[in-house]
This record gives sequence, structure tokens and C-alpha cells, in this order.
Amino acid sequence: MFFQGKAHKLGAHIDTDAIIPAKYLVSTEKEVLGRSCMAGIQEDWVQRISPGDIIVADKNFGCGSSREHAPLAILGAGIPVVIAHSFARIFYRNGFNMGLVLLEIGDDVHQIDQDDHLKIDALKGLITDQSKDLTLSTAPLPEFMRDILSKGGLVNYVRERLAA
Repeated sequence: MFFQGKAHKLGAHIDTDAIIPAKYLVSTEKEVLGRSCMAGIQEDWVQRISPGDIIVADKNFGCGSSREHAPLAILGAGIPVVIAHSFARIFYRNGFNMGLVLLEIGDDVHQIDQDDHLKIDALKGLITDQSKDLTLSTAPLPEFMRDILSKGGLVNYVRERLAA
């Protein structure tokens, strides 16, 4: 699981209503939700990103409600991975269940700046900030989580297992 893209920095305690405000919950299709990703922070935020870019957030990312639309909106915006100091517990679970890669790096998150170019090897737990020639580490994704992610989320994973 390799990723690379430009870092988009966000602050602490970004809640699910900032990720996808309630007024945009008109669909469960990630592409539709993705058009309004982070509209609770800035209405046109999603227009500044490119597919493959990476969110880099501070503490408690995804706090607030347990809406599964939030990780879907991030995926629908073309962002496959979020790096954060820490994640709200329910968002962490929902993210993986929806197929979104989440990596916690604690205080090392402060070493990454807006627009830095990142390269990630999630299997090894390595994040390389190519703008700074800096390598940060996190726990590699456990095998069962990699299996869920490789199927696009928990529902697809379970479907495949039941079919077998």
C-alpha cells in the first residue's frame, strides 16, 4: 500500500460536521459527498486538492458524530489516506470500515507542512516527506486491516468471506 501526494494541513479537533456538513448529506455515494468534503472548514476546500493528495491533521481528527459519510467524503474527494496526531475512536473504526487508510504519528505530525510532498509505505509504516528529506515512522498496518482495506472496506471484505 503505497501513496504519494501533496499534504493538506488541518488543525486539531476537526469534527465530522466540518468534514461533511449535514446539509450535504443528500447521498451515500462517495463521489457526491466528495464534492463537499471539508465544506464545514472552507466551502471551496475540495477545489484545491488533486486525487491522491493527503490530509495531515492534528489531534482528535474525526471527532463528533459517528456518521460514516465523513470517511466516504474524504475518499470521494480523491484522498486515500489521512495522517494525524490522533483520531477520534469512532472515526478511526469507520475510516477503515469504509476503506480509508488512517495513520497516527503523534507529535511528528508537526514536522509536516502544507504542500509538502509525501510518500507513504503503509505496509512498513514509513512516511517520507520528500520536501524535507525526512522519514517518519508509524506502526505498520496489521494484516487484518490491510485485508479489509484491500477489499475496499468491511462490507466488501465480509461479502467476499461469506461467498467463500
